[in-house]
Amino acid sequence: MIPLHEYEQFDLVDVHLCVRFKQTMITGISYEKAEGIDFLSKQIALLRDVIEQQFAKKIIAQVDSYFHQANFQFTIACNIYQGTVFQQRVWQALRKIPSGVVKTYGELAKELNTSARAIGNACRNNHFPFVIPCHRIVSASGVGGYAGDTLALQKGKINFMKIKQSLLAHEACFKNKAE
Repeated sequence: MIPLHEYEQFDLVDVHLCVRFKQTMITGISYEKAEGIDFLSKQIALLRDVIEQQFAKKIIAQVDSYFHQANFQFTIACNIYQGTVFQQRVWQALRKIPSGVVKTYGELAKELNTSARAIGNACRNNHFPFVIPCHRIVSASGVGGYAGDTLALQKGKINFMKIKQSLLAHEACFKNKAE
């Protein structure tokens, strides 16, 4: 687990990233409530496999780099093969959208010759949020959804919309500095 509150752009004290991996490939990333959770940096020594220890350190370094430098390009491998062929195609297209740039569901749908709804479904099923940047896809009339959520925080749930808005704001700051 990686605590998001360590990064100043996130006012999410009770939300952490849960990174799952095997050997040298990420198998999933999710946002989790922070109740009784050990952090990845503390668990590295518990990993028996030296390759996994090294990969865990690489994950932490790359996540840290992204949250300190929004234009950072992730190089860690993600197991996108757990998605359908169509989802894989959408996720590959998402990785090509630069930091600080957003597209609408419709724009990406036109590029991939599909529907905006199909793009939204592929984004909803993205197992690698912010590494495969589905947050860079927005609605034609606003910010759209994130992780299948279009509402603000509901009792006992994580505010995914706040996470999306924080990621977009983080990347907009980079874009404004670069211009």
